[in-house]
Amino acid sequence: MVSKIMFRGQLVFPDRIERGTLIVQNGRIGGALDPYATIGPDSQVVDVSDGYIIPGFVDLHVHGGAGSDFMDGTAEAFQTALRCHARHGTTRMAVTTTVATHEQILATLKQTRDFRLRPEPNGSRVLGAHFYGPYFRYEARGAHPGGPIRPPVEEEFSQYLEFAEDLVTATVAPEVSGAKEFALACKAKGVRTNVGHSWATFDQMTEAIEWGVRHVDHLFCAMSDKSKLRQFQLYPMQGGVLEATLYYDELTTEVIADGKHLDAGLLQLAYKLKGPDRLALVTDTSRALDMPDGDYKIGPLDGGEPIIKRDGVGLMPDGVALGSSVSGMDHMVRTFAKLTGRPLHEDIRMATLTPARIAGYDKEIGSLDSGKRADIVVLDRDLQVKRVFIDGKELTLTQEA
Repeated sequence: MVSKIMFRGQLVFPDRIERGTLIVQNGRIGGALDPYATIGPDSQVVDVSDGYIIPGFVDLHVHGGAGSDFMDGTAEAFQTALRCHARHGTTRMAVTTTVATHEQILATLKQTRDFRLRPEPNGSRVLGAHFYGPYFRYEARGAHPGGPIRPPVEEEFSQYLEFAEDLVTATVAPEVSGAKEFALACKAKGVRTNVGHSWATFDQMTEAIEWGVRHVDHLFCAMSDKSKLRQFQLYPMQGGVLEATLYYDELTTEVIADGKHLDAGLLQLAYKLKGPDRLALVTDTSRALDMPDGDYKIGPLDGGEPIIKRDGVGLMPDGVALGSSVSGMDHMVRTFAKLTGRPLHEDIRMATLTPARIAGYDKEIGSLDSGKRADIVVLDRDLQVKRVFIDGKELTLTQEA
């Protein structure tokens, strides 16, 4: 009877890559040995040759895949999307809501709780939800529907915070009425708060940090900068969310590295100013992931915002404004590596340990360190996903829906 799994190949640690043998036993990582370690008769060997053995990807900002959005609010939609992202190497995620009605958000939070406690066997595991909308600035809504955008009021958000154990992060635009009360209520419940879809000023971002905000969603996208804010105040020019994110060491952030949202220069700037420990890769992908080009919706089918999948990205109906990514985390890692030329272990770290730390789960996941959960992905030399293990058990990677 097999009691151990021995992974042989190039082991990707946060600070290096070295050839070795990784021991997995009872769903946990037992440590690393030299590449020629003796294999006992009770061990299964996974030899990846010149491929890579990496920790499973952790996605903090993801809306769906394979035709399903988490905001559809059904078990079937969750199952489909979670299986889809497992194919792309994501082993843990914060399922992300959208701007929607109160009832639709509650339905998704209920499914989040169900799948957190009773995982889909062949899908990514749910850490909890990224509560994302409806507390945005209307003008910064991006691809979200405008009608359901509303300010936070305690009567409503107290119902969302009844799911505090199922919330990883919650996003708010700090300039909207009620933002401070919402952020402080999240902090009291142990829910980490983000800034996103905001035209806040630098000073308002400074206040938000005092409330406990520590992360900013999709850098460079749907956020204020000095140019936007100059519409309201000609002089002196003032910084916005962008400048504050780059300035404050307290703030971590994320990039959508699909090669469509940001070019190489912006990715390199983000890396230079934030570094691999404060910059995470996210997918922000929609239901159009692994689907053919065509028309889709961000958010629930009933009331979601129309988008078009074309040219490897989601576009708004005008064909100009961006409307989500349509790529998995494996694509983000390959693209970031190609466009920035950073060492591979850093690219992997930004999709594993860094998001795990931002979410507060780095003691359990995010690296190949001894004692952590055995969430392991096997990549080939071209960084294509070949095999996926969660808690030491291999997943059956189903084909597209």
